[in-house]
Amino acid sequence: MKPDPQPSGLRRGVHFLINPEWTPEQALAVFEFLNDLADSIWSHYCVNLQELIQEQQRTPTDHSDIETVPSSF
Repeated sequence: MKPDPQPSGLRRGVHFLINPEWTPEQALAVFEFLNDLADSIWSHYCVNLQELIQEQQRTPTDHSDIETVPSSF
């Protein structure tokens, strides 16, 4: 079974090892830290990130098959 793709769209990358001996409290602390980090990044780069996300979600358009209209028309 294939793993779910990452939100970044990357299929390969750094594999994170999670210590199986973490307590639920330790796991929650890391989870909350990562959420706080994401919130801080979003607060600082909000507009830039929105523009990048929109740019990435646009489908590339190929205009090579469109005839050009002469400028004297």
